[in-house]
Amino acid sequence: MTDADNARQNLTAAKTNYRRTEDAHTKARNELQEAVVAALRAGVGPSEAARLSGFTDAYVRKLARAAGLPPLRESRGGAAPRRPKA
Repeated sequence: MTDADNARQNLTAAKTNYRRTEDAHTKARNELQEAVVAALRAGVGPSEAARLSGFTDAYVRKLARAAGLPPLRESRGGAAPRRPKA
């Protein structure tokens, strides 16, 4: 068997593996997106949701908008309110 034949065989096997796992990847991504939206609804801040999920802040905001959530603001974690500038 030539190098080209081996390469063709490896390419075909890789394609088969990719197609076989594509549905599982799509399902896992959908579950992660749903978990992000659920976390936002539960009060997790968007930056923390992004960090924990591996998604970007912008993508987390996009998911929130698609889910009909109001514009997101970071939680101040119980910090004292900001004083108005004089």
